[in-house]
Amino acid sequence: MPRWTSFDSFLTEAARARSDGARQTLVDELVDERREWPWVQGDKATFIFNSLAARKTVAINLDTIKADPPFAPMTQLEGTTLWHVTRNFAPDDLLDYLLVVDDPMTPLAQETDVLGRVTKFWRVDPANPLKMQTGQQDVSVLRMGEARPFLDWNILAAVPRGKVTEHTFDSLQLGIKNRKLWIYTPPGYEGSGLAYPLLILQDGQWANGPLQVPAIADALIKHKRLAPLVIAMVQSGDQQSREKEYISNDRHYSSLLLEVLPLVQTHYRIDSSNLGLGGVAIGAVAAAHAALKNPAVFNALLLISPPLGKGPNEDLLSLYANRFEVAPVLPRRIFQSVGRYEAKSRFLRPGFGLRDILSARLPEGYKFTEIGSGHGLVGFRSILPEALAWVFPAS
Repeated sequence: MPRWTSFDSFLTEAARARSDGARQTLVDELVDERREWPWVQGDKATFIFNSLAARKTVAINLDTIKADPPFAPMTQLEGTTLWHVTRNFAPDDLLDYLLVVDDPMTPLAQETDVLGRVTKFWRVDPANPLKMQTGQQDVSVLRMGEARPFLDWNILAAVPRGKVTEHTFDSLQLGIKNRKLWIYTPPGYEGSGLAYPLLILQDGQWANGPLQVPAIADALIKHKRLAPLVIAMVQSGDQQSREKEYISNDRHYSSLLLEVLPLVQTHYRIDSSNLGLGGVAIGAVAAAHAALKNPAVFNALLLISPPLGKGPNEDLLSLYANRFEVAPVLPRRIFQSVGRYEAKSRFLRPGFGLRDILSARLPEGYKFTEIGSGHGLVGFRSILPEALAWVFPAS
């Protein structure tokens, strides 16, 4: 039986301790008894940081904190090595966060070297085993009691695995060379002789990396949630070139249609009557642009958190709702999601506006989901299983 039924009960006992040494003994017993944090109870989550070294400040960084800097300061338990903070969350929240240790706590808007500051003072939570490796900044994950599962899909046992093959391609349309293209083929592809549906995803370095698309597809196919399919994951450029290539760019559409698609069809058995596009963030915008230009070719569309409102390039992005409303033909199946803690004017409000249009125009083939996350890879990965299963459902 655990000694403490809640963190509050621990604090009550610690307050009665007669000395700092006695309190520290209680802290040692707590961290020995409870190995996984945050401690989630109902709508509350308690975060801790336990360090032998003296610290000036400790805080947590969360998307849901509307302040600059977006920190919730921790309190040090008097005379001990334990820092703690408890906050309220929605029951289905799934959020990434970082610990902030000895940060100057000055506004980020005034910071001249944000990356250097993050690298020096921000870190994953050593008490929380639930993490996401992103290739740039690893993050810890808070999962409340009713949140979507957040799995490491790569380590699931007894799941037949497909194959991922890396290609490179040049694009005359975009003026680029040696971009990577990762092609996933499902279990049983070799020797089957069958032609498979094709899904083309933008930001292939994320899809084949931290978003774990191939491993998710393996598990969904095994459990007959997803039709066996080929997935082409197209690498994007840096942030500046990504925006230029992805936002309402006819040359990007032409590259998909005239360069990527023929390359895949040359090397793999593809059912040309069953093609789809998808992406996250502005990658979803690129997918939408191509699908709207040619719904006769691309009949499935996956949109995770497209920015369709105020902000950079809003003159082009704000047109998409009307483009969907007046399009003579739409893809047969569309999935759309938005994060509850994404910026309201850029994501939430225009996302709900697009939902109203598509639910009226495509009542049987459209699905919309709001997730308890912000704008980041943790939320994107959590919704991908539902998105994939909707756009290419198993027969």
